[in-house]
Amino acid sequence: MARAGLTTDRVVEAAADLADEVGFENVTVSALARRFGVKDASLYSHVKNVQDLRSRMALLASGEMIDRIADAVAGRAGKDALFAFADAYRAYALERPGRYRATHTQLDPALVAESAAYRRTAEVTYGMLRAYGLSEPDLTDAVRLLRSTFHGYCTLEAIGGFGAPRDVRASWKRALDALHVALEHWPRTTHDHA
Repeated sequence: MARAGLTTDRVVEAAADLADEVGFENVTVSALARRFGVKDASLYSHVKNVQDLRSRMALLASGEMIDRIADAVAGRAGKDALFAFADAYRAYALERPGRYRATHTQLDPALVAESAAYRRTAEVTYGMLRAYGLSEPDLTDAVRLLRSTFHGYCTLEAIGGFGAPRDVRASWKRALDALHVALEHWPRTTHDHA
């Protein structure tokens, strides 16, 4: 029987909070049980195992992140939307490091296909890029460029990887300016060079 007060949503939310404090990789069922003051077995009526817990954390974090991004880009297009998208992405990554790490978890494709958060992520991202006149396969290539740039920048910033005296925020804005120029002048694909 489930312990009174524990729900799957509450367990996953607590796991995400723990991930922000101690790192995604350090979240275990045992660590979470200690946080609630219960035995590990009390949590297994809510999550199957640590992989299930981490998958649920990934879905939670992906939903939170895209909600923040969607709010930021609402009513914007082009460069304004790109900057709003990127700034919301960066803020989430830096403010919620464990949750952000969860968004990079490799999930079962069936779980991704059922996820409203992942569908919304694609809709918002591709919608923002369509303002640049991109279509497939260029849309996918542009998404990959943005994701790798944002992720790389945020990851390096989080670990103090930028040692030059120049303000990190100023460099971020210049990187976004460069991405905007690249998107405006994207070399259109007439056929797949893969």
